Amino acid sequence: MSYSKNITSIIVPFYNEEASLEESILNLVSQEFKKEIILINDGSTDGSKEIGVELSEKFKYIKLIDNNRNRGKGFAVRLGIDNADGDVIAIYDADLEYSALDLSKLIECIRNKNLDFVCGSRFIGNEIRKNIYFRTLYANKFLSLLFTYVYKNKITDIAVCLKVFKKEIIKSIDFEKDDFAIEVELIAKVLSKTNKYKEIPISYKGRSYKEGKKIKLVDGFKYILAIFRYK
Repeated sequence: MSYSKNITSIIVPFYNEEASLEESILNLVSQEFKKEIILINDGSTDGSKEIGVELSEKFKYIKLIDNNRNRGKGFAVRLGIDNADGDVIAIYDADLEYSALDLSKLIECIRNKNLDFVCGSRFIGNEIRKNIYFRTLYANKFLSLLFTYVYKNKITDIAVCLKVFKKEIIKSIDFEKDDFAIEVELIAKVLSKTNKYKEIPISYKGRSYKEGKKIKLVDGFKYILAIFRYK
């Protein structure tokens, strides 16, 4: 299968993100690197799908894939990987917690250095960060330490939702998770194939559950199970 050289495929799964989707995607559009943006509507019941349709009609490099029911972030990410044509594949959330400028830094890093995988980290460097729920912050630190201990590869932010991969690596792996534990599966399986990776400090603007945050306590336990499952 051929891939588009120097094109970054950005997978953006979304579920009920009408308040943030358009701004999030326009932030990506403003970045100057060559791109295709793959919007995955995961069964939204608000106006998100209609916003996605408008964006895909306005920009020729944006395509919308529609799930008729909510299948989970992992399912949406896997669907995006299957439909990505770029030689670099990125995963980016539509909730404005992450910065498109930071994504540009990750893409520049993977393209200019001999790396297969680059991810952001909210726990290194001195970037501006807003954490609303400290229980989530410390749970993530614990999960990252656990992953590092089990896999003997240092990862400081296992739950980060800003990642980029060389297509040769990510397209060669079969992923199975439908839920948020896809974050662990992605890193675990990629690190089983390569040790050429780097973490880059990124900014973060956490949102509240009232604003639409979706990850829950049970997802933390799913992360733990995934850490041991993919070892």
